[in-house]
Amino acid sequence: MNARVENLVTSGTFSLDGGTWDVDNNVWIVGDDSEVIVIDPAHDPEAIKAAVGDRKTLAVLLTHGHDDHIRAAVETAELLGAPIHLHPADRMLWDTVYSEAPDADIADGDVFTVAGVDLTAKHTPGHSPGSSCFVAPALGAVFSGDTLFQGGPGATGRSFSSFETIIESIRASLLTLPSDTVVYTGHGGATTIGAEAPHLADWIARGH
Repeated sequence: MNARVENLVTSGTFSLDGGTWDVDNNVWIVGDDSEVIVIDPAHDPEAIKAAVGDRKTLAVLLTHGHDDHIRAAVETAELLGAPIHLHPADRMLWDTVYSEAPDADIADGDVFTVAGVDLTAKHTPGHSPGSSCFVAPALGAVFSGDTLFQGGPGATGRSFSSFETIIESIRASLLTLPSDTVVYTGHGGATTIGAEAPHLADWIARGH
């Protein structure tokens, strides 16, 4: 198997509820020397296109609809000639940025295949209603978006988010993965399921 995970960090802003913050985002490129899937193409379409090179892009997958994750998605997808997939529960976030719809919906259990590797979508609401993670057992990996980070759940103190919901999503859909599964996050460093699972009670106790 020649499939691999590549990381590109891009920088820009995130805006919600009247605030704007500077952010660095992880863009994930999964595939081999001939074809890829791009997850969360944030901020910099030209840099993402350069990282993909002449490989065929099968799909652009969005873990959720916050503007730092989607504002560059349409331009990037056009450069790459690939369809954009988003869970429909985040359409209200998408619609604040775009007048046209995404190309396709993501549903729990959808399988996206690239370079012989399956990425299975898991609907993991909480950070946003449509947040989704992509599990790739053959790579020993899950792409968690902003649902699970090194050190705990993604933020839930903003519109359309719920701490109780994100905890249940993490408990039911992510902590059930093998402990050595690498968690490739939307921001910051990677972690593993085994490193995070023992802290579930601590997260619940602190309430965020």
